Amino acid sequence: MNLPLFFAGRYLFARKSHNVINLISAISVIGMAIGTAALIIILSIYNGFDSLVKEMLSDFDPDILIAPAEGKTFIPEGETYDWIYSQENVENMCCVLTENIFLSYDGKQGMVTAKGVDWVYEEESPVRSHVRTGEFALHRGDVPLSVVGSGVAYRLGINPRFLTPMELYFPSTSRNFSVSNPMASIESVNVWPSGIFAINSEIDDKYIIVPMSVMKELLEYGDEVSGVEIRVKDGCGKREVRELISGIRQRLGDGFTVSDRFEQNKAVYKMMKYEKLAIFAILIFIVVIVAFNIFGSLSMLIIEKEGDIRILKSMGASDKMIGQIFVLEGWFISLLGLAGGLAAGIGVSLLQQHFGIIKMPGNFIVQAYPVILSATDIIITAASVAAVGYIIALIPVRFRKRAACS
Repeated sequence: MNLPLFFAGRYLFARKSHNVINLISAISVIGMAIGTAALIIILSIYNGFDSLVKEMLSDFDPDILIAPAEGKTFIPEGETYDWIYSQENVENMCCVLTENIFLSYDGKQGMVTAKGVDWVYEEESPVRSHVRTGEFALHRGDVPLSVVGSGVAYRLGINPRFLTPMELYFPSTSRNFSVSNPMASIESVNVWPSGIFAINSEIDDKYIIVPMSVMKELLEYGDEVSGVEIRVKDGCGKREVRELISGIRQRLGDGFTVSDRFEQNKAVYKMMKYEKLAIFAILIFIVVIVAFNIFGSLSMLIIEKEGDIRILKSMGASDKMIGQIFVLEGWFISLLGLAGGLAAGIGVSLLQQHFGIIKMPGNFIVQAYPVILSATDIIITAASVAAVGYIIALIPVRFRKRAACS
């Protein structure tokens, strides 16, 4: 029989002579349970929002982007692109031409990023599902149209219901600058807004989408593009994407950069990881503070059980074994709270994940708080709370040993 484990179990459930010890122990269990449940629930909510942001970004950013390693543009030609299109995991491939331009609309002006796209993008882009006003259309007969980010539309007062054109300006590369007539050295084209999309603030405040022909006319380009966007089929795993990227890099050489979605938005994805780490650290700190109730209840229990300690010593028990008894007693208190908190946190998260009980306030993209329960979060939370409880339980035992030695 494991005597420290046996005595710790008896002390855990036995009624103490001082009710305050029972009260503090109960508070410790409840506090650890609440802290554990809060960790599981809040991390699950963060996973939900994180997935939502990634999903929205994936509708604008391609799975794979080919861009020139130097300069702004290149001509996508050669056998490599035929090879890419022949791969079974490739859904579609389109060319884009992106540049910062000056936009004027009904007396308001501002800088925006215009993204010129080809007919493949126009027909198959997931941005279509994010249009909030108007429609996703870049042509009406021979008339060029544009889809505008909601932030740009709000800033410049753009409305697809009006007939006012958007005037796009960019410095001409074929004409010399004239001091007497500066506008003669500026290239301009008109497009009409057809719809307003909303993905996230960073994209909405920056981008407008226009036909490739409009961008080539404005920038005075021929066959040049700034990037080739590749989307893979649904169900294609990370390993398959990495293999496809590796094959493209080998065929294109060092003159091009081939990046996945993470590499295209390193700052955004790193920020989301750091935010989750910060949330976890704050909640664990709260659990540490709550766990100090265990220190109080265990210290009082050690004082109460001095008689039992003397009896155990007279029967041959070592100081190490006695220390193990009280460390296990304090740890069991935290583990009880941990078990209750895991059950509550997992239960609440699953209910919200499957039934959306708690609704989002206002007019948000989703109706209920998005929740994704992660097995990794459960394991890390359980290990962290258990470790905190064990370390806190060690402290009063160490104090007792020092006091006994002195």
